[in-house]
Amino acid sequence: MEEKFEAINEEEIMEEELSGEDIYRVYMEELAAIAPCTEEENRELLKLVRSGSEGARTRLVEGNLKKALFYVQEYLNRGVPMADLIQEASMELMMLADEGFEDSFEKLLESRIRIRLEEVIAEQKTEADIEEEMLARVNALQEVSKNLAEELGREPKVKELAERMKMTEDDIKEIMKVTMDALSLSEANRSLQS
Repeated sequence: MEEKFEAINEEEIMEEELSGEDIYRVYMEELAAIAPCTEEENRELLKLVRSGSEGARTRLVEGNLKKALFYVQEYLNRGVPMADLIQEASMELMMLADEGFEDSFEKLLESRIRIRLEEVIAEQKTEADIEEEMLARVNALQEVSKNLAEELGREPKVKELAERMKMTEDDIKEIMKVTMDALSLSEANRSLQS
C-alpha cells in the first residue's frame, strides 16, 4: 500500500496548472524529501498527539501529505484549481490529526478527503451553474430592453420589462443590480490595469 503513494504522477499534477507555477514545483520538491509515515508510525504518532505532542502532530501531518496528494490526483481537471484541492485535502488531514483517531486512520483519511473534494467540486459546479443562469437572464433582459425601447421609442420602465419577461419587478431589479455590479467591477479592473 505504501508504494502507491510513492507513485504520485508529478508531471500530471504540474501540467494541470497553466505553466507549472514555481510554487507547486517547490511544494513537490519539499514533499519528495519527506518520508511517508507507515501505518505503525501513524499509530504511535496518534498516541503522542493525544498526549499533546505538537512535534508528533507535525510529523503525522507531514508524513501523510503524499497520501493526501495521491487522493487529489483523481479530482484534477474537474473545475477546481489544483491548489484548492490540495488545500482542502491538507485541511482534512490536519483536522483528522487533531481528532487523534487511532483506529483506521488511513481509511478515515481517504474517506474524508474524498468526501470533501466531492463537496468542493459540487459547490464549484453549483456556483458555475448559477453564474451561467444569471448571465442568460442578463442577456435576455438586455435583448428585451432593446426591443422594447425600439417599440416604445423610449427606455422601458421596470414594470414593462417585468411584464414582457413574465417576471416580477424585484427580479428585474435584481438582474439590473447584478449587471451594474459587474460593470462597476469591470471599470474598477480597467482603472487598476491603467
